[in-house]
Amino acid sequence: MSVRYPRPLRPGDRVGVTSPSSGVAKEMRERLDVAIHDVEARGYEVVVGRCMDGSGHVSAPAADRASELMLMLTDPGIRAVVPPWGGETAIDLLPLLDWQRLRDAEPTWLVGYSDMSTIMTPLTLLTGTATVHGTNLMDTPYRVPEGLLSWLDIAAAPQGHPFTQTPPNWYRATGWDDYRERPDVREYTLDTPGRWIRLDGSGDVEVEGRLIGGCIETLCNLTGTPYLDLSGFARAKSPEGLLVYVEAGGDDAFAICRNLHGMRLAGFFDRANAVLVARTSAPGAASLTQHQAVLDALGPLNVPIIADVECGHVPPHLPLVNGAHGRVVHTSARSEFTQTLD
Repeated sequence: MSVRYPRPLRPGDRVGVTSPSSGVAKEMRERLDVAIHDVEARGYEVVVGRCMDGSGHVSAPAADRASELMLMLTDPGIRAVVPPWGGETAIDLLPLLDWQRLRDAEPTWLVGYSDMSTIMTPLTLLTGTATVHGTNLMDTPYRVPEGLLSWLDIAAAPQGHPFTQTPPNWYRATGWDDYRERPDVREYTLDTPGRWIRLDGSGDVEVEGRLIGGCIETLCNLTGTPYLDLSGFARAKSPEGLLVYVEAGGDDAFAICRNLHGMRLAGFFDRANAVLVARTSAPGAASLTQHQAVLDALGPLNVPIIADVECGHVPPHLPLVNGAHGRVVHTSARSEFTQTLD
């Protein structure tokens, strides 16, 4: 059974905006308007749902959030769904979603990262539908650095299309822009040089597999449940193996180490040909850095582990398509990531 790719976005298509996790506070609404305008400027019609309230940690009761997300993902007139950002407890939606209906519906692009992994990764695993682990809506106005792509570019690409991204070798180490003071900011402040590094040893890496992964802090809670069966997905969709990527949003190195150990013991990495680890600003400790935490937990896999990839909470962002065929090359001279929507 092949991966299901949504039809490419075309001018005039509708893009749904809803908040499966956290909504948008009043003081952030101006940034939301800027982001919506930028999507509209690409030729799309934006439909904003009712689950957008930012006064609490979730935008609405779980039943309402699940209903609105289902409506947007199964509406043939909506071709992509993107949240303003992630949040904390999207996990409460999983038992409320109609997974069979999602399997039967024409696939729609679902985009996001952070707590959106809680929904997107199971959606790919349970329905075979490709999803885009990329920027959320509030990040969309930023100019994409050379070598990278916007999620809008990827969602508009035809099936079978290969695209290669290369790291800009600079990242932002100074926190986030304040959207309250600068709602129209469109330039990342990339103030620190940084390259991909191999954690498990040395030598060139050239490895392929089908992509799957997401945020460690949210996915670790799904291990051992029917929502996170990577081995089953590999058997059905990728007998050649997987490229598994993970990212730490904010937990300290000890928590990340424990979470990755648990995910490994639960079989999350069993079919991995390589593991890609996002750059993180999450804290380490005097006796354990974030890199050491990853190596402590995942070193026993005996596969290449490439760290400081731009697929996490530290800008800029290298979008990854859950379900796509990936090829990673990492040498002393170059690093590149090719994905094919096949």
